[in-house]
Amino acid sequence: MLEDAAGIRRVVLACGTVDLRKGIDGLATIIGDKYGQNPFEKGTLFLFCGKRSDRCKGLLWMGTGFLLLYKRFEAGRLSWPRNIQEAADLTEEQYKPDQNNSFVCYQAGTKQLHLENPIFPKADIRILMTFVAGKNDELGLKADSHLSQISAILPLVRKADIMCKKFTPDELNKMDHKTKDDVIYQMQDRLDRLEHNYENLVEQIRLANQQRFGRHTEKLDDIAGQLSFFNEAEANYDGTAKEPTVEEVIDSSRKVPRKPKKKGQREEDLKDFPQEVILHDIPEQELNEAFGEENWKSMPDEIFWQLRFEPAKWTAEKHIIKVYVGTDGAHQDEFLRGDHPETMFRGSIATPSLEAAIINAKYVNSNPLDRISRDFQANGLNLSKQTMSNWTVWTAERYLLPVCDLMRKRQLEAHVNQSDETPVDVIHDGRPAGSKSYMWVHITGELSPVPPIIVYEYQKTRHSDHPKAYYKDFDGVLVTDGLEQYHKLERDLAGVKNANCMAHARRHFANAIKAIGKSNPEAVEASVAYKALVRIGAIYDLEGALKGLTPEERLNERQASIKPLVEEFFAWLRKIQADRSVLPKSETAKGINYCLNQEAYLKVFLSDGEVPIDNLASERALRTFTIGRKNWMTINTVRGADASAIIYSVTETARANGLNVYYYMKHLLTELTRVVRADGSIDEKDLEPLMPWSKDLPAECYKRRK
Repeated sequence: MLEDAAGIRRVVLACGTVDLRKGIDGLATIIGDKYGQNPFEKGTLFLFCGKRSDRCKGLLWMGTGFLLLYKRFEAGRLSWPRNIQEAADLTEEQYKPDQNNSFVCYQAGTKQLHLENPIFPKADIRILMTFVAGKNDELGLKADSHLSQISAILPLVRKADIMCKKFTPDELNKMDHKTKDDVIYQMQDRLDRLEHNYENLVEQIRLANQQRFGRHTEKLDDIAGQLSFFNEAEANYDGTAKEPTVEEVIDSSRKVPRKPKKKGQREEDLKDFPQEVILHDIPEQELNEAFGEENWKSMPDEIFWQLRFEPAKWTAEKHIIKVYVGTDGAHQDEFLRGDHPETMFRGSIATPSLEAAIINAKYVNSNPLDRISRDFQANGLNLSKQTMSNWTVWTAERYLLPVCDLMRKRQLEAHVNQSDETPVDVIHDGRPAGSKSYMWVHITGELSPVPPIIVYEYQKTRHSDHPKAYYKDFDGVLVTDGLEQYHKLERDLAGVKNANCMAHARRHFANAIKAIGKSNPEAVEASVAYKALVRIGAIYDLEGALKGLTPEERLNERQASIKPLVEEFFAWLRKIQADRSVLPKSETAKGINYCLNQEAYLKVFLSDGEVPIDNLASERALRTFTIGRKNWMTINTVRGADASAIIYSVTETARANGLNVYYYMKHLLTELTRVVRADGSIDEKDLEPLMPWSKDLPAECYKRRK
């Protein structure tokens, strides 16, 4: 039988992070190998905490076997010390109640830590803990911290013998009423937990299957599957449409012939391509034989178009620099040479057009260098992956870095910026294999009246110091997701005001609908998640009609029509949360908690006409990079990652400004080889005409198809 909690003589807190997926054997191994303790020590309760800090496990040796305890906190988090790698036992002298019946814990140094209230009521319970000298404040130990929360585990030990034993009918008959009530209450609690866990697991499995096999979309009609008829009237409503006549209604039931293609449209589409006229005529002799001697005349020609593709053409430029020498007089033996053309790299065959083709293939079309090399070989050019990689890094560092720096300067001058990040694997970055690195993206506001600018930045971590350094001189609104790193910017930087993304707010609700599945339309329609999505969809419908307005006009319309819907949405969420009608830890509960926790940030767009409702523009800016990442998987070095960030900044900004990336890069590199000095410096006045938003770019830099 299990012992009462009074039999626990000490509690051991395993400092640091432990994988709570481990069972009895795994935890016992950690106790012995990592902490040097004896897991078979009777009366010692070992407690472990994982990364999520909302649950912990306990392991207790009972003499005949181990008891595994599990506790999950529905509200609050454990303030568990993470930076301790060993445990140090407090001595009997160090652990004792003071005159106020409070406990005093001493650290390894000289400073003592007072805990205001008794943590454990039993005087024979001792706490095994390790503190780092001078670091007590970082652990956040206070009356309502992890030690006080851990005390909630001990009642589980007292009642464990009731829950872990299957009683016989005789034993049940001999029980007193109080013990029977305890059994029933514990069984009810256990059934509730099992039901909650079951529903959460079902939701997770359905969502995982949908993400694996289904479409990835957040559109309400697609999420609802067969439920598009729920809002069919609203979706198709158009108050400006004219009422059809009887004749129109009757005629619409008949088959309507397809409208012919606009005359001359194909010729208009192909007019910017090089053209070759191919004549298909009939010999005069054949005409005479068919119709008789000159018994025929010419009719209007039939004309049709075809588009021919030819592989890339290569031209080997042989540059001959004439050299002359004086033969007589004062200039005898003096040399004159013809002008040497500017080259990208000394002694290299690389040209702006060739490097532009490589950049376009890799960074715009997302082809890995190995595939580009094979394509070149198929056309007779033996250009290795290593050579192309060297050219690309040198181009970024020597020519494109000043362009990227000026882009960053102009981007930070905008009133609204947007930011996001995505992981990337960099093999040789000085850290253990598998360490995550991040590619950050910073863009001008989607609704800002300035040219679009997209700047990429490689960083080894996701730490808040990186965006803090980037936006240290920024004065305006920064639109992001709910990541704490961004919220910290608002607290640390006086000029930064944070705004959050409404698309992230609806994402959890969308996942909840996907988990229910379209086979149960009644359940979807009745769900809180669906009602939340309908409300968010109504907000987006109104916002979508304001894209063509000025910031001032957009702000007025938002205040008049959108703000009441937003306020009603958050009031409804608070009511749902208060009713406790949503399963904890479900996707719907996550969506509600996210919205209410980020409410102030989600409402910022209502007070500024330049602030977009979401941060999807940043995610779209990362899309080209993420597509490329699927193809080339990893980046070899930090230098390569920095070069990629620079090139992506230029190419994506060029695309955002409607440029043909290949012709723009060809023009840009051609001009930069002339104006960049030997030390890599360049005047800003020389860069301005070359920027992607410049009005002085040649016509070929723009997309040729309209």
